[in-house]
Amino acid sequence: MTVETFELPDVGEGVAEGELVRWLVEKGEEIDEDQPLAEVETDKALVDLPSPFAGTVVELHAEEGEMVPVGTVIVSIDVGGDGDEAEAEPRSESESESAPTDATVDDGSEAAAGGRVFASPSTRRLARELGVDIAGVEGSGAGGRVTGADVRAAAEGTGDPTPRSVDASATSVVEDGDEGADADDAETHRESADAVTAATEAAGGIDAADRDRTLAAPATRRLADELGVDLDAVPTDERRDGEAFVTPERVREFAATADADPTASAPADGARPGNRIPYRGVRRAIGEQMERAKYTAPHVTHTDEVDVTRLVETKTELEPYAAEADVSLTYLPFVMRAVTRALQEFPQVNASLDEDAEEIVLHDDYNIGVATATDAGLMVPVVEDVDTKGLLELAAETATKVERARDRSIDREEMQGGTFTITNVGVIGGEYATPIVNYPEVAILALGKVAERPRVVDGEVVPRYTLPLSLSVDHRVVDGAVAARFTNRVMALLAAPARLLVD
Repeated sequence: MTVETFELPDVGEGVAEGELVRWLVEKGEEIDEDQPLAEVETDKALVDLPSPFAGTVVELHAEEGEMVPVGTVIVSIDVGGDGDEAEAEPRSESESESAPTDATVDDGSEAAAGGRVFASPSTRRLARELGVDIAGVEGSGAGGRVTGADVRAAAEGTGDPTPRSVDASATSVVEDGDEGADADDAETHRESADAVTAATEAAGGIDAADRDRTLAAPATRRLADELGVDLDAVPTDERRDGEAFVTPERVREFAATADADPTASAPADGARPGNRIPYRGVRRAIGEQMERAKYTAPHVTHTDEVDVTRLVETKTELEPYAAEADVSLTYLPFVMRAVTRALQEFPQVNASLDEDAEEIVLHDDYNIGVATATDAGLMVPVVEDVDTKGLLELAAETATKVERARDRSIDREEMQGGTFTITNVGVIGGEYATPIVNYPEVAILALGKVAERPRVVDGEVVPRYTLPLSLSVDHRVVDGAVAARFTNRVMALLAAPARLLVD
């Protein structure tokens, strides 16, 4: 017997530790090379760790929920071999000449070898969604790694890419790591999902199952946890590798029909009165970032309200045109263009403070972060080079990145490099806020809700659509007067949106 050990690699960029959220294998299980071993959560990302070896799981060295330092052995795998090898000391992955290095982890730093395709789980997921055979994609990343851009380019190159699944329910039944599945498989999965849904509707209710083992995608397991559902109790007629396989739809159906289950009315985030929730992973990273920003940058918040009646009319007029381009138009891309114009005129707002060099760095990039509420907490996908993009391009790219942040498929590097952040509290409810600057940026703009409010026009009180704005700045770099003038410029552009439609 030859036993290889696998150490937790740096799954992010300089990450020191990660939370082992869930084991996806168990002791004694036969596994394939590249089969996901576990889910690990760092400060931003939730990633699957693929096995660099095929063999039998000998031992799991960490518990679910445990914070594991990078470099710690987390699993031992019997990869076979003769008797002599059995007497050899287990080798760590990093010590094995034949074993892949940390680059085998789906963190975007993989290297190609032996005909294998290296790509992150999110890239593989994207390939499945776009109907791209990832094995045929030439990777442009380090060591031939296939990136999301490579997949999108391949999809566009086909002229008419056909999504392998046309809805979320169909996609959700394709398990992470199934990059080898073909279109027929995807079609089968979609049909299975439809069949399950139809069966559920026909039955009008669900009786609990009683299994010892259930297969499900990591996202499905996470959903079950959030809803307080026992996966082994969720009925399903779908099977994978001879085992019962449960989809997110079945979990939701089961939770919804479990009238006697008090968890049916539990909050979406799973929090319940009396709970003690571990402060780690994304939540801790958010907290540390907020603490650093709040206690590093002295904040001041400037508020105002702009009449956006003409913007509402303009957006309404453009919506059919956007729909023809298959783009859902919101107010956000208008605001992004207005902010960028204003940043070009007030460069000290598009800046950062290099304390070591004792310099204020005025950026010449306009990379706008969009604060996004996700099930895991606040994330900020960044739309780069906003100054070079048209309205619909901005709308489409922003929507895509926000959605990928919400489903945790966004790459870590897509949430870095921002120079200014916009947060939209109005979509949830509320008018004004005191947003915390996304340090090391020096300003953040919070949007309230666009709504009809009374305004005085020509001496009369009339209903007008208005938008509340709250701009927080790092007062070390941006004075209150600059903040007010910057906001005035944004307001002027939003009040006359035609200016935003021309370069």
